[in-house]
Amino acid sequence: MIFGFPDPVRKGRVSFLLSGAGRTALAVVGGGVLLAGNAGAALAQGWLETALGAPEGLTVKGEVRARVEGIDGQFRPNAAQDDALLALKTTLQVEYDGGPWRVGGELWDARAYGEKSNSSAGTNEVDAMELVQAYVGLDFDMAGGTKGQLTAGRFTMNVGSRRLVARQAFRNTTNAFTGANFQWKGHGGDQFTAFWAMPQLRLPDDREGIHDNSVKWDKETTGLQFYGASFTKGGVLGGTLEVYAYGLDERDGADRPTRNRHLYTPGLRAWRKPTAGKFDYDLEGAYQFGSTRLTTSGADVTDLDVSAYLIHAEFGRTFGGGWQPRLSADFDLGSGDKAGSKSYNRFDTLFGARRFDFGPTSLYGAIGRFNLMSGGVRGEVKPDKVSDIMVMYRALWLDSKTDSFSSTGVRDAAGESGRFGGHQIEARYRRTLIPDVLRVDTGVAYLAKGRFLKEAPNAPQSGDTKYGYVDLYFDF
Repeated sequence: MIFGFPDPVRKGRVSFLLSGAGRTALAVVGGGVLLAGNAGAALAQGWLETALGAPEGLTVKGEVRARVEGIDGQFRPNAAQDDALLALKTTLQVEYDGGPWRVGGELWDARAYGEKSNSSAGTNEVDAMELVQAYVGLDFDMAGGTKGQLTAGRFTMNVGSRRLVARQAFRNTTNAFTGANFQWKGHGGDQFTAFWAMPQLRLPDDREGIHDNSVKWDKETTGLQFYGASFTKGGVLGGTLEVYAYGLDERDGADRPTRNRHLYTPGLRAWRKPTAGKFDYDLEGAYQFGSTRLTTSGADVTDLDVSAYLIHAEFGRTFGGGWQPRLSADFDLGSGDKAGSKSYNRFDTLFGARRFDFGPTSLYGAIGRFNLMSGGVRGEVKPDKVSDIMVMYRALWLDSKTDSFSSTGVRDAAGESGRFGGHQIEARYRRTLIPDVLRVDTGVAYLAKGRFLKEAPNAPQSGDTKYGYVDLYFDF
C-alpha cells in the first residue's frame, strides 16, 4: 500500500499513465516545471500575462492542478471497493478593470481519468470546459471613505467561514452562481455582502457523460434560487463577529424533480485568527427552518416543516518558536433526521466547503455537516517559510441513529446499529517548490470503522478505509 492505493490498482495505472490522458497530464505539469525553471522572476508576476504583453488594467492568470488519488476499503454502498483516478483541473481567469467598470470571466476545465465504472466520482470531479464566471462589475466610493462593489452575471463567491457558501479549493469542480452580488468594505475589518443568484447545475450528471468527460454547458433556472446577506464587524471582544441569513427556494422543473426545498438559515459566528503566543477560537452556530419533502418523487406532495441546526467550536493556541506549532480542539454537531419527529431535522449544508474541517473530499469525503457529532484534536507546524504539516484525529458519532450517517450513505432505519461511526486520522503536507509558480500538496486519511459502519444493513464489508492523494499545482 502506498498513500492508500490498492496494489492491484497501482499496477493497472502504469499503462494508463503512459497513454493518452496520462501523457497529457505529465506534459502539462512537466512543461510547467520547465517554464518555471527558465522564466525566473517574471513568473512571479504571471508569465502568461507577461508573454501577452497585457496592457494596464488587464489581468490574465491561470492554474493547472494534477491530482493522483486512491481509496481502499470503500465506506459507500454500491461503489467500487477500491478505486483510483487522475483528476485534472485547469482554470483561466481574464479581467479588464477600466475603473470604475470591470468585465471578466473564468474558464474551469475539470476532468477525471481512469476511475472504475462504478466509481463514486461524479459532478464533484467532472465539469469539462465550463465558463463558471462571466460578469460585469462596478466599483465605487461610499460615505466615510468606504468602498462598494457590484457584480452581475456568472460568478463564484466565498462568504464568512465558507461552511455554507464557498468557491471550492480542494474539490475538482466548484460552486458557481448566476445573479448579482453587492459587497461593502468599511474600516477595521467591517464588511457587508448581499446577493441573489441562481446556482449553476453542473452537467453532465449522468454516469456515461461523467465517465467520458463530456462537455455540456451548466445551466441555471429560476426553479432554484439562493439569496442572503452577511455582516461582519471587527474589533468585537478581541476578535470578529459575523451575522448572516440565507434563503433557498426550489421547485420541480420539466426534467428536474426536486425535494421542493424552501429553507431559511440564520447564523452567527465569532472568531479570532491564530497568532503566535495567543489563544484563538472559531465559534459558529446556524439554525435552519422552512419546508421540504422527503423525496424527489412526483407522488411525494407532503411538505414537512424543517427544524435543523449546525454548531462548530474550535479553540486553539499557537506557540512561539521557529516552527510556530499550533494545537486546537474541535467540536462539530450537525443535526440528523430523528425518527418519530414531526419535522425534518437533517441540516442542509447549502453550498459550503468542508475540506478544512473534515479532511479530503473527492474519492474520500466521508464526513459532512449533517447527522454528525464529532470531537477531535489538530496539530499544525511550519518547518520553514515554504512548507506546513497538519495532523488531525476525530471521533465520529451519529446525531440520529436512524438517519444516513453524514456523507457515507450508510443507514439503519431501524436504529439497531448504534451511534458510533468510528475514528478518522488524517495528515497533510504542503510545500512551495517555486514561489508563486509550483507547489505540492499531499495527504492521507484513515477511517477506522466503528460499529455503525460495520453493522448497518447497507454498510460495505470492506474493512477500514484508506485514502491518499498527491496534488501538483502550476500557477501561471
